Amino acid sequence: MTVRSLKAVEQGAHTVAQKAGRPAAYPSLVSLIYHIATAADWERARRDGEYSTSTIGKTLADEGFLHASQASQVADVANRYYRGVADDLPVLVIDPDRVRARIRYENVPGADLPYPHIYGPLNPDAVVAARPLIPAPDGTFTFTP
Repeated sequence: MTVRSLKAVEQGAHTVAQKAGRPAAYPSLVSLIYHIATAADWERARRDGEYSTSTIGKTLADEGFLHASQASQVADVANRYYRGVADDLPVLVIDPDRVRARIRYENVPGADLPYPHIYGPLNPDAVVAARPLIPAPDGTFTFTP
């Protein structure tokens, strides 16, 4: 790829990011975002055509957005909020460019990186994979993208 075509791709990424409500500093061209779901919630979303669980026990209506993570944040979120959950936990691998709702990257106190928040229901066709999140024998989670 030439420098000229790379600049065109970067400009396009910034335009896509801005139209989708994402700061240009966080274009979705080269990244995926992640959401930890319960198997039951994900199956319901696939059947109904939209996913609206924000986090364990909270809906989009309760929170105002769906919680998502960057790859480096998934294990921490899983260990903080999903330890001991009896249901299977798929990690939804989401292509931000396919998400119809607005995504905003927002700073959270104590976090090194901003978290992506999805301000509307997630369309299942934006999910490119659902990877099982399996705890270690001591109940902790690790995640490798």
